[in-house]
Amino acid sequence: MNVVVTGATSFLGAPMAERFLRDGDRVYAVVRPGSRNISRVEKLQAQYGRQIVLLLMKLEEADQIADVIEEPCRLWIHFGWDGAGSGNRRQQDIQQKNVGDSLKALKGAVSLGCRRFVFSGSQAEYGIRDSLMRENDPCRPVSEYGKAKVQFYEAARRYLAETGSGMEYVHSRIFSIYGPGDHPWSLVESCRRAFLAGEEIQLGECTQMWNFLYRDDCLEALFLLAKSQGQVGFSAGLPSGKKENGIYNVAASETETKCLRNYVETMYRLCGSRGSFLYGVRPPNAEGQANLIPCTQKLRERVGFSAKIGFEDGFLRLIKSEEIR
Repeated sequence: MNVVVTGATSFLGAPMAERFLRDGDRVYAVVRPGSRNISRVEKLQAQYGRQIVLLLMKLEEADQIADVIEEPCRLWIHFGWDGAGSGNRRQQDIQQKNVGDSLKALKGAVSLGCRRFVFSGSQAEYGIRDSLMRENDPCRPVSEYGKAKVQFYEAARRYLAETGSGMEYVHSRIFSIYGPGDHPWSLVESCRRAFLAGEEIQLGECTQMWNFLYRDDCLEALFLLAKSQGQVGFSAGLPSGKKENGIYNVAASETETKCLRNYVETMYRLCGSRGSFLYGVRPPNAEGQANLIPCTQKLRERVGFSAKIGFEDGFLRLIKSEEIR
């Protein structure tokens, strides 16, 4: 099938494009002009040739994509979202622009005849919680980032309902992902660098419950949501009375949810107990002292997803990938 991937140079976007390429799909990789990570797509072009097409396009122009792609596309998966770092999560103007740009992408998907649109939402939509997070729970986001993700979900459903589009909308709420290519400021990447170098790292209290999912498992979950047969998302064409919100928590199983200190100390041990760590120094991030306690039952039941890579295995893979690099 023909697949559009927006944000195709991102931490998840580039390997997601490769996952579709490995399955024999043709990928249109939408990248903003001047992207510093364009080499990620260029490497895929060198390997897969004409199977991947690079489109330099601003997201605010995505509703005009049918003027550029001259063939129908079956699937659109959307990672294009600026300001994911902790500081920018508080910036209302940046996050509101993301909502508008993502709606342009949704309209572009409709114009191409896409059957399904998969959106990369976030656990930040739930807000501060200390109990199990289920997809039908009310959302009380505290950051502008989380609020914007919820706002887009509501706007997307409203748009598809009002226009009568038969395209499915799938909203993935992605929890804490780690792996090769992760942001340098993430906890896992910061600990990896500090411990392997024998340095001290200053941390927050790290007393909250947390759930980490390795990047490749996350990609497989999204791939299953994208390609699953049958109805998995919201569509204006659903039978009357059928309740389907199309939301899925994308996270490791409930057994992987542990105190964050457990994860820190595991990384320290796997790095040979080098360096040191100090709790209680750094302030909480934009979401505050949030717990991540996802329920993944719906994802298991609807598309058969089960994470294959435990945290210790994933962290060792990360160390090895950085050594090779």
